[in-house]
Amino acid sequence: MDLKLLTPLKVGETKLANRVVMAPLTRCRTAEPDNVPTELNAEYYAQRATAGLIISEATQISRSGQGYAGSAGIYTDAQEAGWKKVVDAVHAKGGKMSAQLWHVGRMSHSYFQPDGKAPVAPSAIAAEGAKCNIIVDGQHKFVPCDTPRELSVGEIGQIVDQYRNSAARAVRAGFDFVEEHAANGYLLQQFQATNTNKRTDRYGGSLVNRARLTLEVLDAMLEVVDREKLGVRISPYFNINGIADAEPEQMALYLADEFHKRGIAYLSIAEPSWVGGIELTDTFKRKIRETFSGTLIYAGEYTPEKAEAAIQSGLADAIAFGRLFIANPDLVERIRQNGPYNVPDRATFYTEGSRGYTDYPFLNV
Repeated sequence: MDLKLLTPLKVGETKLANRVVMAPLTRCRTAEPDNVPTELNAEYYAQRATAGLIISEATQISRSGQGYAGSAGIYTDAQEAGWKKVVDAVHAKGGKMSAQLWHVGRMSHSYFQPDGKAPVAPSAIAAEGAKCNIIVDGQHKFVPCDTPRELSVGEIGQIVDQYRNSAARAVRAGFDFVEEHAANGYLLQQFQATNTNKRTDRYGGSLVNRARLTLEVLDAMLEVVDREKLGVRISPYFNINGIADAEPEQMALYLADEFHKRGIAYLSIAEPSWVGGIELTDTFKRKIRETFSGTLIYAGEYTPEKAEAAIQSGLADAIAFGRLFIANPDLVERIRQNGPYNVPDRATFYTEGSRGYTDYPFLNV
């Protein structure tokens, strides 16, 4: 049977070869503290260029927006040039790529902050049980995140500017799309969630106020990125990194409607089931489909079989795969042949060098 998963898809004005998306995957493969993408990163992404779309690892818009040692940035000229080499390598193999931009907010550590200060957040509430990744004695080490301080309104404006500037850099680097990371318990979702945002100004309180920064960032990015090349990731019902939102469905539908009004190319939804949370219902997904008219991408513990069913149902247009893409650079061909699939080595997810990064075998090699 021909798989719809492997058929072309138009996203905005861009035609993708298939509906298999490489999910954003933090791999910590750049050097501290410059965080410039390298030839190794270019090789890694180019190996996976048969994906219909590659979404880059979450890429910080400033040093203070970082929470994982070795995660790439896109706020300096050197970082922009590094990403251009990556994108050029993907394009040379016929692939398409989206730059995912993030600020981790309270999911950070003084290691990354100017003068060793506290990380920032909507409110001074610690992410209980959450961990960051820093370099200790030359080795990657997960440590508890530091208690954050509350952002001033002026500082919030500066962060909006940083998103705009990084989005402009992503366009100059040649990315086919730019994605706002408003999910997974990082800064923008910290503003969205009822338990992490206790502000009493225009960025806190009501649902509309809590969504304000996500939309201000999106509007700033729209100043430098064509709407047909812009995407957003959200994660309704997300339940780790200290997120316990009392209004997850209401927030998701409100944001989806605002994204629809702006005519952006795609909405990527990270399902909470991959971290042990609930499974999003078809009823909820139908509401999203009715609200947002652009391309819908879902991610979260999908097998190729489950992905095909989701696309056949009409609730999803494309499916993003994470760990399967880590271990199977030729995942599209393996799906076409119904496997076999390499098993990812979790011990090398957040380390340095090529082991567990660019050395997974291809089929028939």
